[in-house]
Formats: sequence, structure tokens, C-alpha cells
Amino acid sequence: MSNKSEMNTQPFLPVAARKTNPTTQPVSEMQTQGWQRPLPETSAPSPQSRRRTWPRLARLAVILLFVVMSVVLALGGILILYQVDWIVPGVSVAGFDVGQRTQAEAATMLQENWDSKVILLELDGSQQSAIPTDLGLVLDAEQTAVRARQQGRTFASWQGFVEHNGRFLLSPVWQYEQGQATAGLAAVAAEFALAPVEAELVWQNGRFQAISGQPGRELDIAASEIALGQQAEDVLANGRFEPVTRVIQPKVPDLSEVAAEANSLLAVPLAVRAYDPVTDETVLQMISPETWGTWLRIEKMDEPFTWSLDDVALANYRQALVLGEGRFVDSEAWQTAVTQAITNHEPQVNLRIYHEPQTHVVASGETLASIGRAYGIPYPWVQQANPGLGSLNPGQSIVIPSPDDMLPLPIVAHKRIIVSISQQKAWVYEHGRLKWEWLASTGIPSSPTAPGIFQIQTHEANAYAGNWDLWMPSFMGIYRPVPTSDFMNGFHGFPTRGGSTLLWTGDLGHPVTYGCILLSSENAKLLFDWAEAGVIVEIQA
Repeated sequence: MSNKSEMNTQPFLPVAARKTNPTTQPVSEMQTQGWQRPLPETSAPSPQSRRRTWPRLARLAVILLFVVMSVVLALGGILILYQVDWIVPGVSVAGFDVGQRTQAEAATMLQENWDSKVILLELDGSQQSAIPTDLGLVLDAEQTAVRARQQGRTFASWQGFVEHNGRFLLSPVWQYEQGQATAGLAAVAAEFALAPVEAELVWQNGRFQAISGQPGRELDIAASEIALGQQAEDVLANGRFEPVTRVIQPKVPDLSEVAAEANSLLAVPLAVRAYDPVTDETVLQMISPETWGTWLRIEKMDEPFTWSLDDVALANYRQALVLGEGRFVDSEAWQTAVTQAITNHEPQVNLRIYHEPQTHVVASGETLASIGRAYGIPYPWVQQANPGLGSLNPGQSIVIPSPDDMLPLPIVAHKRIIVSISQQKAWVYEHGRLKWEWLASTGIPSSPTAPGIFQIQTHEANAYAGNWDLWMPSFMGIYRPVPTSDFMNGFHGFPTRGGSTLLWTGDLGHPVTYGCILLSSENAKLLFDWAEAGVIVEIQA
């Protein structure tokens, strides 16, 4: 045991109050250890020493008061910090600083920052930009601001503060709204769409070549929604998203067989035969495959394929046909006939030539009747073509109707009847060869037969002419003298009146009728049975 633990101790008392023990040694005479010091002699404090003690106590009290007040202020500050709507410094959300702002201010700024972000939708080099909200990545700005305000107010936040080197780092609070993603993806779908390229035929070196079709693509919105939801965090972090697409195959991926079929059409040239029923002339024109092959188009782009011809090319070629001034072929009939001939491998096209109306300058002494007779048009038709026409004056221009106005029915091109007024004869031709030659009678001078190009239009076994009380057997109407009247002139046999009397049986070969063409009843019956509607009747002066 140490000497310290063996020492006798007494309570500390003033010197005056101590009792002396004669047996104890004076302090100065006591044996001491090396670490012990002799106690100094004490005496009662003097007034001067008491004055020095009070300032020290005062300073100690001030320090104690300062410490207490600091603690109170700190506790009050902490209490206020927990209650105020204010975010401590050093708080950032996904790198965006929201410190030293109110919670409401932070929410507004967070939303603005979120809406300023750009997400690139990338696909095969194509790019479209969108904000996260448009893609269904919706920020909960209020909840994010609440979490930001909690920083510095919880023990866990201070742990994070230490871990992140003196910063409060937060991630935003967001959610994936699939409905908004659908709308956003639909809005940009057209920008990523590629229409499939259909196979086509091209004309090269006088042959058709097949160019294969190419697939297209379209945005698969449903699949893109799923992918976006699965990759949402990466999309937000990287600012990029690759939508999902699906392939669209062309309706016509290959035309190799069609090209072979088209090339088979090129075996022979196309013969265009245009017949003029007025002049009884045929214009023949050969169109080589090298020419008409460039007109071919596929009209229907899925099986079975149908052909058409290029309208512009057809029209240009039709206008270039050498038909003579004032003559033309009908554009619709031309297109239909040529298309059918080519697609059906027919070597020939048969068309009709038409005539434009003409303009006549009136000469001195001319009348409507003489002008109509010269052009082969009954004068009431000329009158109708010039409404309001009064008396004729030399130098006056009038319209002469087209002779096609007299030919309303489809033409029977291989049959033709010719009647001569001057010779009072009729000739019947079939395929260019004379079939019959007969005597005939035409109209008397007061009711003449009009010259011109007409056609068989009607057949009546026994027609009645009320103006003259005549029954006309084997009647075939060929023209209306007056365009607004149903009355027609035509061929017939010997007429009867009163049901029994045969008229004009001895007058064949002389003008005798009221405008019709009289044949013997036997010949009229032959012609009635032979000449169908549409056969041309050419009446010569």
C-alpha cells in the first residue's frame, strides 16, 4: 500500500478552530514522501482577497449564463427549423439545387425543370424529341418538394449528408402513366413510319423489268409502352429511348410473273383501224410494242392484277394520229379499245372517225336549203345549229352541224347502201362487194329527198304516213327531215291507200315520193331483212 492511503486526514477547519494535540508533531517535523508537499499555513482571508474573488465569480456566472442562453437559442432554432416551410442549403434533386427555397417554390421549380428535360426517341438515325410527361413519366413535384424539406430534419438525412460529402442528394418522385405514354407515342408515330415500297414494273431496253418491293415499318405503340415502362429509369437517366416498331410488308412484293406476262404482250404490233362512215375510208396505223409498251400501267396492285394505260400518253398519241383536218376519234372509245386489245392479245383495234362541225361563209344567192344540200345536211338541222338565224347575208358565217349528227347508232362498217338521186338507182354493198343493184324512186321537187350520209335507224313491217294516208310496207327509217319531229324518211315498197290500191308501181326510176326512197315491194323486203340498224345509207345528189 502507498503512503497516501495510510495518511490520517481530518476535515478542513480554520486554524483558530483546530485543537492541538501535544502528541502530534509539528508539520514541519513530519516525515514526508517525495510527492507530498507540506500544507501551507493558513490564515483568515483578508478583505483585499475577498475583493479579488467576486469578479471571478461574476465572470463564471456570465459564462454560465451565455452557455445556457446558447443552448436555449440552439434548441429554439432547431424547433423553428422544424416548423418553418424552408429547405436547408445543400439539397439537390437529381442534380438540381432546391436549397434555401420554400417548399412551394421548390415544387414549382422542380416541375419547370422536369418539363425542360428532353428525351430523344431514336430509331435508325431518325430522332424525335419529347418531354418526360409526354411519354408518361410524370413527376410528383409536391411529394418531391416534401422530401427535400425533410432533409436536415431527420437523422437519416444527416447520415446521407455525411455519406455524400456534405450534400443532401435526392431522387425525384415520379410515376409511369401508360395513358399519357400512349398519347405521346401516337403523336410521334407518323415521324417514324416508313411506307412499304410496292414492287413495280419499269420499261428498259424495250422490255419490262420487275423491281422488287421493300418492307416498311410503323411504330408498335403497345410494345413501345411496355418497353418504356420497363426502361423508365434508364430513359430518364440517359435521355434516350428506342421505340419498338413492326414491319409492314408491301402488298405487292414481287412482279416477276407480271413482268413475264407483260413481255408476252409485246409479241406483235398493234394495228389501229379507224373507219370514217362519212367518206367510207379506213385509216390504218401500226403501233409498235416499243411504243405502246411505255403506256402500260398496273391498275390494281394486288392479285389478280389488272392493266391500264397511261391516259396522258394515250391522249398524246391519239392527237398525233394522221386523220385529216376536222377528224378525230373519241378519246374514251380510243382508250377502251386500245386497252382491251393489248390486255387480250388482240392484234387490231377498230375505231370510228368523227367530224367536227364546220363554219360556212354565206355566198351571194345561197339559201339554207342550198347550203344544207351542199353539205349533205337537211336545212332544218342547219337552222337548229344557228339559233336566232334570220335572213342570210353574203359574208355571214354560219355553223354547219357535223355529219355525225345524222348517224346516232353504232356503225355497221361492212354494209353500205348507196342511192343516186340523179340516176334514180340503189346499190347495196357487203364487205366492199356489190350485192344488189335496183331501180329506185326519190322525192318529188316539192318534197325532195335530202342528200347526205344517213343510216338505218328503224324497222316497221307496215308504216303509216298520216299526211298522205299511205301504208308503206317494209319501211326502214333513215333520217328525220326536221330534228324536232319524229317523222322519218326512209326505204319502203309500193304503198297502198284505203287498204287496197297499190300506188306508183309503174314509176320506179322516176322521182315520185314525198321524200322517201321507193323500191319494189320484193326488193324492199330483201333490204328490210338484210340491213340491220346502223347500216350506212349514202344518198348522192
